[in-house]
Amino acid sequence: MTDPTPVLARLAERRPVLIDLGLDRMFAALERIGNPHHRLPPVFHVAGTNGKGSTVAYIRSILEAAGKSVHVFTSPHLVRFNERIVLAGREIGDDDLIEVLTRCDREVGSKSLTFFEATTCAAFLAFAENPADYLVLETGLGGRLDATNVVEKPLAALVAPVALDHQQFLGNSLEEIAAEKAGIFRPGAPAVVGPQTAGAMQTLAAAAERIGAPLFAYGSSWNVFLEHGRLVYQDEDGLSDLSPPRLFGMHQIPNAGLAIAGVRAAGLRLDDAILSAGIENARWPARLQRLRQGPIIDYIRAHCEGAEAWLDGGHNPHAARAVAAAFADIEERSPRPLVLISGMQETKDQQGFFAAFAGMARAVFTVEADHEGAASPEHVAAAADRAGVPAHACASVDEAVRRAVGDGEEPVRILICGSLYLAGEILAENA
Repeated sequence: MTDPTPVLARLAERRPVLIDLGLDRMFAALERIGNPHHRLPPVFHVAGTNGKGSTVAYIRSILEAAGKSVHVFTSPHLVRFNERIVLAGREIGDDDLIEVLTRCDREVGSKSLTFFEATTCAAFLAFAENPADYLVLETGLGGRLDATNVVEKPLAALVAPVALDHQQFLGNSLEEIAAEKAGIFRPGAPAVVGPQTAGAMQTLAAAAERIGAPLFAYGSSWNVFLEHGRLVYQDEDGLSDLSPPRLFGMHQIPNAGLAIAGVRAAGLRLDDAILSAGIENARWPARLQRLRQGPIIDYIRAHCEGAEAWLDGGHNPHAARAVAAAFADIEERSPRPLVLISGMQETKDQQGFFAAFAGMARAVFTVEADHEGAASPEHVAAAADRAGVPAHACASVDEAVRRAVGDGEEPVRILICGSLYLAGEILAENA
């Protein structure tokens, strides 16, 4: 089987990896390859700042529990690019990936697509030419001008919680960012909205009303909560008593609820047994994931009995607060000192991220992810220090793990966090 890596590298050279929001290039390119976006299965379109990936995972799992075949498009990938394009439940094969990438690149020709736009076109080709019952489509960035926003009428458009991130492209307030996310709404297609700040919810509701999209909003049209260890979902059709998610953290409760609301708003009436199976069996790597094998775990077991290692790809203050809350809950049940290993991109609010762990994390050992735009360990350490978390710059993840474990006399809880790119590096060797 051929390795798609060289093809992706050549594509990245010809079509730069940059963010250049706009749809004109996409529509022109799609027309040249036969408008595959007109031949997609029914679409669930998902936007948001935090939780959209988990929501995608829940929707997919629910539909598959109902016996449906599901295409999925997500980004970025963690280990292999193939993760981004799931065809009827399976990651696209290397040969098929090379074929659609090459065909798309050849047909589009000199059109100045970005790398994300070109690979999104290739994904649409794959989705159009392989049968499935549904497509769950995650936006790359924003919504209104995102390359995925060429779908004329989705079954439902979902918006997970909106937070400050990518302000240089989406706006400097939650309301401005929410307006960009609302760009995926379509007339007559349900607009399904997860928990939001009051200002963001008002913006999303106004956008839905303006465009003629029926609104299904958290807190008014539907609700979800955990009670006696069960996930309870409620809307105008009644109450469902369901199995809780296996994905860790209380923030997964509204993510699961948003997925259920999206499926129901789209007109699918699935019984509670199917919903339970879907929620319980959903998987989404690098989201509060406990690492259980690999070199990091081998080292920890050999040098610090009882220590743990966890991985999370969240990279903004909103995500950090959710992760910190989850670890506060773990600490209450099983006390251990929390130590962070973190690498972050230069554009992220590093001090705001670490502020969520002030007074909670004993220390952070900073590293540099192997990706363009990664901040230096020294820069990240300085931000952590300003946020009140003692920080130490390290030359590698191996050094950071050694320093986090220390003399091994006290079992620690290690959280590797701050970057999906760093999370991918860790998973490649410790999955």
